Amino acid sequence: MKDGTFVVTEADAESAVLRDVSDGQIHTLGSNPDLAVGEAIEATLAPEPPMDVVWVVEDVARRFTVSVEESAEPPTQQALDLAADQPVGEVTTRERAGTGEVHVLSVPEDGTERAVADVRDDEATVERAARIGVERVEIRSEPGVVSVRYLP
Repeated sequence: MKDGTFVVTEADAESAVLRDVSDGQIHTLGSNPDLAVGEAIEATLAPEPPMDVVWVVEDVARRFTVSVEESAEPPTQQALDLAADQPVGEVTTRERAGTGEVHVLSVPEDGTERAVADVRDDEATVERAARIGVERVEIRSEPGVVSVRYLP
């Protein structure tokens, strides 16, 4: 048995593949209990006998989808202050009041759009959100600064 939070990386009518967001371990399900690619689940998995090479979902405590969106809003003043104190290429992580996190990246000014696209398209962004337990990721930017807000 394994309890955890998993992101569905592949799914069809016959099976699904889940990645544990804590340790990166891949779990292939012997059948698909109606999961879709990109969906996250907090669940209990069990190896399927007799060979224990595929898994079955025993229980699902929570099912959710993480949305990753770019915002027209600029980074907050706190994010701008954090970016001003760190070298290009660095990232600072801060907990949000309540649930979530804020990651502030200092990037070359001419590489801001590319950095935003990288964060938006990276599977790790969704996995991090699932690990934190939030359903929304908001990316804010201005030249040289990218703020990634993990929100409930």
